[in-house]
Amino acid sequence: MAFVDLKFYSNVLGMQTEVSVIIPQGENSGEIGVEQNTRPGPYKCLYLLHGLSDDHTIWMRRTSIERYASQYGICVVMPRADKSFYTDMKYGMKYYTHIAKEIPAVIREFFNVSAKREDNYIAGLSMGGYGALKIALRECHSFCKGAGLSPCSDIRAIVGAGGYEEIMLPIFGEGREVQPDDDLLFLADAKKDDPNRPALFVGIGTEDFLYENNKAFCAKVRDLGYDFTYREGPGVHSWDFWDEYIKHVLWWMFRQ
Repeated sequence: MAFVDLKFYSNVLGMQTEVSVIIPQGENSGEIGVEQNTRPGPYKCLYLLHGLSDDHTIWMRRTSIERYASQYGICVVMPRADKSFYTDMKYGMKYYTHIAKEIPAVIREFFNVSAKREDNYIAGLSMGGYGALKIALRECHSFCKGAGLSPCSDIRAIVGAGGYEEIMLPIFGEGREVQPDDDLLFLADAKKDDPNRPALFVGIGTEDFLYENNKAFCAKVRDLGYDFTYREGPGVHSWDFWDEYIKHVLWWMFRQ
């Protein structure tokens, strides 16, 4: 596998930004201790999103994502979204448009990755789990599967709970008004009859403070008949849990 720190100009954000990319290397037979499923491109691609307190480097720093991904011969793209909740902010930048639309176009410009819907996937943790599920539902013509680990599935409950004023104000405005397209419960219902509705995965620890927050969303997608996989186990909102569960996500996405 090769690791690339790509710095580029974003027309959507109007500034320089960066994204971390892991991509298979065609020949690495001399590398010791590495299992790689080498295959010719264009590669399947996983967009992997960070949480509220982190950035695009965190998955590489806290997990063995490069080693895990090498088993499947996939490209992994880790963009930077700051504290945006992956939205086009009320008073700020258009991070939803940047991540959901601009980043995939930039990646296909520079790397040999597939543009086919069936070859594009998205996942994330916490804030990024919410972002991944939202993008998978809204952009279901572009992504075939979406996974959230410890996701903020009921965003209205989180925004309405109070606190985090300095974060929520620029995103949702003074009234903290969550638009329907930023509400996973609304989106699940809106996309229920779409022939391209994505397969979804939620994984969460039973001691996670967001455990209860996920109940309504999980019940909704089950009731609507989505291809839905739910997995829980002992764990809190921590990298010990996410490092283990991203392996379950990769198996669910790429086991074939």
